[in-house]
Amino acid sequence: MRELANKVVVVTGGASGIGAATTRAFAAAGAKVAFTYVTSGEDARAIEADIVGAGGSARAIEADLTTAGGVDAAFAAATQAFGPIDILFANAGGLIQRSRCVDMDPDLFARSVDLNLTSTYLACQAALRIMEPRRTGAIVTMSSLAAFDGGGFGASHYAAMKGAIATYTRSLAKEVGPLGIRVNGVAPGLIATRFHDTFNTPEGRRSTVEKTPLRREGTPEDVAELVLFLASERASFITGEIVHVNGGLGLF
Repeated sequence: MRELANKVVVVTGGASGIGAATTRAFAAAGAKVAFTYVTSGEDARAIEADIVGAGGSARAIEADLTTAGGVDAAFAAATQAFGPIDILFANAGGLIQRSRCVDMDPDLFARSVDLNLTSTYLACQAALRIMEPRRTGAIVTMSSLAAFDGGGFGASHYAAMKGAIATYTRSLAKEVGPLGIRVNGVAPGLIATRFHDTFNTPEGRRSTVEKTPLRREGTPEDVAELVLFLASERASFITGEIVHVNGGLGLF
């Protein structure tokens, strides 16, 4: 199925985990995919080579998405490569490190703001500057179950940013809906990625699976399929939604 044939897509943070799975899924659906990375250069080059080798279109772009200049340069490179952008998956973000609020250095909180919230705002702004004159487009943001349950121990800063992204998504949907642009978000739970390899423990992951009605961790592909649906015309009357993908964990 190549329902997104010739659509131009930007995936931020598209070289690892959920971002990488979504980059590959968009390309498999026929889209021309520009994806950004910061530290995963080797992975990014491998993904680009795989997609191009299979006859698809992809461009890996190194970018600092916490600054307006970095975002502008990334989007300029994407449009130069493939043309006007139709779809944005604003996926870039991360936990950085765990810290109790009482111990947290203000710099950690500020870096969390930049990495998660500022990067999302700047990417959406850059995409909308292209989408609004054309009166068409779709944006998908990356929230988290942490936005709704407060997250794990030492993740208050991360949960706060993901909560802000959920609210920003709903507000933006109202703002640009009359222009024919849809904005939705995804909120993953426990997904088997490098994130949980770094910030979780095997015991913690097993405990979470035991509490999850579907009794497994999610896969990056589980989230990628949802992102593609929300970005496609199959979701043409859906906007302002934050869609959970957590195997039922959010029910408790």
